[in-house]
Amino acid sequence: MAGHSKWANIKHRKARQDKARGKMWSKCSRAIIVAARQGGGDPDMNLTLRYAIDDAKAVNMPKDTIEKAIKKGAGGADDGVQYTPMRFEGYGPGGAAIIIDCLTDNVNRTAPEVRMIFDKFHGKLGVSGSVAFGFTQRGYLTVAAEGVPEETIFEKAIDAGAEDVQSADEFWEVFTAPNDLHAVKEALEAAGMAVETSEVTMLPNTTVQCAGENAEKVMRIIEAFEDLDDVQKVYTNAQIADEDLARLS
Repeated sequence: MAGHSKWANIKHRKARQDKARGKMWSKCSRAIIVAARQGGGDPDMNLTLRYAIDDAKAVNMPKDTIEKAIKKGAGGADDGVQYTPMRFEGYGPGGAAIIIDCLTDNVNRTAPEVRMIFDKFHGKLGVSGSVAFGFTQRGYLTVAAEGVPEETIFEKAIDAGAEDVQSADEFWEVFTAPNDLHAVKEALEAAGMAVETSEVTMLPNTTVQCAGENAEKVMRIIEAFEDLDDVQKVYTNAQIADEDLARLS
């Protein structure tokens, strides 16, 4: 499928990360600590930790900060803070489905904050499972398309275990099973390809087109969720046109 990506909006996400780097580092540190506490400090043996480290690297979190977070989690240092994973699901402006994944040290704080944002933007908080059924967890990579022929990336990606490769303007999109993400990434990098994005994410099975006022409202509600300290990831099936992204970013 050539053309504009149906999936995560890379340009918008990167811009948001650059604007809120300090907040992103704090979120990544929290995810690394929790992953290391639960599965140990070796990323080769702990996929959740490996994914958390990848997320930290994607926002240019310093290596020593990453290592400190791993040691804090794996060392079992008891600072009295325990994080609980929470997932919220609902609908935003224009009927866009939204999933919000959190790590919180205070459930009684996080739930009202999420509900307040849904209410503020005239969305609706749903029950567990009301939205998630429309998404699939997948490994997702983007590779710079320049100098990478179609047959080359298809051969390297599929041989390494990828499920699909699609073209989207200036980059290739590569889709994998979650557990195959790193094997595919390593194979592409070994072949000299520039992997720009690498993550395990929730991809929508279908998308909702949002334009004009609805596009602006969807972007604002997503930004409001991302600004909450307890929120780790926000997923949506909203498809926003490039012109709206350029106008609103």
